[in-house]
Amino acid sequence: MVKYIYLLLTLSLSGLCDAQIPSGYYNSATGNGYNLKSQLKFIITNGHIAQEYDELYNAYISSDSDIFYENDNTVLDIYSENPSGNDSYNYNHNDRTCGNYNSENDCYNREHIFPQGFFNGQLPMKTDIHHVVPSDGYVNNRRANYPFGEVSSATWTSDNGSKVGQNTFDTYSGVVFEPIDEFKGDIARMLLYFAVRYEDEATSDSWDNHTTLNNPLNGTNEQFYETWYLQLLYKWHIDDPVSNREILRNNEAFNFQGNRNPFIDYPEYVESIWGSTLSNTNYLFNEKLAIYPNPTPYDYFYIKCEEKVSVKLYSILGKKIIQKTIDSFNPKLDISSITKGIYLLKISNSKNSITRKIIKK
Repeated sequence: MVKYIYLLLTLSLSGLCDAQIPSGYYNSATGNGYNLKSQLKFIITNGHIAQEYDELYNAYISSDSDIFYENDNTVLDIYSENPSGNDSYNYNHNDRTCGNYNSENDCYNREHIFPQGFFNGQLPMKTDIHHVVPSDGYVNNRRANYPFGEVSSATWTSDNGSKVGQNTFDTYSGVVFEPIDEFKGDIARMLLYFAVRYEDEATSDSWDNHTTLNNPLNGTNEQFYETWYLQLLYKWHIDDPVSNREILRNNEAFNFQGNRNPFIDYPEYVESIWGSTLSNTNYLFNEKLAIYPNPTPYDYFYIKCEEKVSVKLYSILGKKIIQKTIDSFNPKLDISSITKGIYLLKISNSKNSITRKIIKK
């Protein structure tokens, strides 16, 4: 079934993508669950040659040219592309690279779909083309290091409809960046690739260890992302299936650095790896928690829980203010050190996390 789906996709390219999956490339991917994830980690690490950062701009000529929408060979930027009409602006390859910017259409640069601040700009993550894409510099800056999510009321919107605002998907209520529907599956598969390729590195002391609310890692090598984020990525992966553009990009990325994105080659690997997590959402964990009073007129509130949980309080902009462990014997959280206003409270156990908005009157 997997190979049949892949065959249909590759045949539909009408000669656009001549490269195929190398014979035997996935032969050792025989397991299920996190065992399969580790097998894929070995496969896509073997042969991966980290390239120079500046070489990405040259690689984009083959991997990220617009031969799918306007067919003008300009830079295909997922943050500025208009799939149903003319783009508001375009970039020619290696022209107007950033640079300084004050608004859209000033210059383009390299966007790390998984923010490089969370891995401290280290190699090979920094130059990994499978998650580093060309992007308008200003939109890249507005995305910042926010996780991806879904927004009902945007605080900022790009020319092509990408949005910044408070997340409305699942239990996370922080600020997120929502791309247009056309590229949600692309982004999901880039982030899932990242979860496989760097599963061992993610818990390194040199990586960000949840010092910001924006970090979607769950602190484990296996699951990698918080449950709400996996739910989001899976939704986008299903709603926006693998496209011809992704297949071409995967082939060119292989030519550039020697490895592939397995979720473009075999999309059902996603459910094979994370299926048990995807079927067990945060909802049960969420239902067992109670925060009261909220809003609170006091210098404290209580967190009712049935187990020991990690509690982190953030400002609305994502700066961590308070961190504490709470359990059923000590449910009180002292907030005397903060001023009146709106805050975000992240509560986590070993497998799940939720974020709730709290108000101090």
